[in-house]
Amino acid sequence: MQNISAERFRTIADNFKGKSIAVIGDVMLDRYFWGDVSRVSPEAPVPVVDIEKETYHLGGAANVANNLKSLGIKSLLCGIIGDDKNGLEFKKIAVDYGINCDGMFVDADRPTTVKTRVIGNNQQIVRLDVEVKKAISDVGEKYILDYLDNYKGIAGIIFSDYNKGALSLTVITEIIRKAKAYNIPVFVDPKDENFFAYKDATVVKPNRKETQNALGYEFKGTEETIKAGKDLMKQLNAENLLVTLGFDGMILFEKDGSVSSVTTVARKVSDVSGAGDTAISTLAAAITGGATMKEAANLSNFASGRVCEEPGIVSITIDDLAKALNK
Repeated sequence: MQNISAERFRTIADNFKGKSIAVIGDVMLDRYFWGDVSRVSPEAPVPVVDIEKETYHLGGAANVANNLKSLGIKSLLCGIIGDDKNGLEFKKIAVDYGINCDGMFVDADRPTTVKTRVIGNNQQIVRLDVEVKKAISDVGEKYILDYLDNYKGIAGIIFSDYNKGALSLTVITEIIRKAKAYNIPVFVDPKDENFFAYKDATVVKPNRKETQNALGYEFKGTEETIKAGKDLMKQLNAENLLVTLGFDGMILFEKDGSVSSVTTVARKVSDVSGAGDTAISTLAAAITGGATMKEAANLSNFASGRVCEEPGIVSITIDDLAKALNK
């Protein structure tokens, strides 16, 4: 696939800056303990991390919203948090980042999802999860759907699915139906449970494992991968499909039948956390800015590769992406 220039990207960015994109999905609070490792515990064969600092960040669908905000887009975040201390911390960080949280439903019957990562010598050592995966309540469904109905001027919608319960069949199908009626593009980062609920979307972006699970068979090599992509396109009735293949890059299937490979740029990978969030947010931003699908896929590839160079979850910016394209 032909590379996109930094100049062309700047034009696309000028077009998408200031637009509003809604992000619906599973939000998380990411907690980090940062420190150094210089010894092994005498109590068990595990490293001892001398903690130097503790930080909080937005994760899951909230990280998608934060990437959009970093790109100059107004992000509207819809999901579920608990009526707890972590929920308050989540909303405080989101508001500080300039993310609209009016679409967040507060559920007193579940905790806010928190993922705690311990980083030693800039490498993740362990992750601790606090979460409940039960489905969103009828009241929560209505809250999110009513909020989106009342908000005007949405340029795109992203579903960020982590199988944590925020996205029910009703929420998914109703939002896609209304988006099609108003000609609003829909971008999907799916997970297994709801996979085939996302029919008729503008772009679906599964990874290799998610694609294999959905189809029920494995694939290797270019010919098998193309066959799998075409099968999935047909089953989802998707306008476009972008399958991410890890170090093998991405492969793009478009509604006109064309198939294109997106080669991974060689980078020093520090942490892959949040790379998928960066990919879907950059893809959606680019399309709303007038990029072609090939251009959007290329930008998505560069953006996700760039954030993998940094430890922890970081967001892509216009300047960062422009510099990456210039290399």
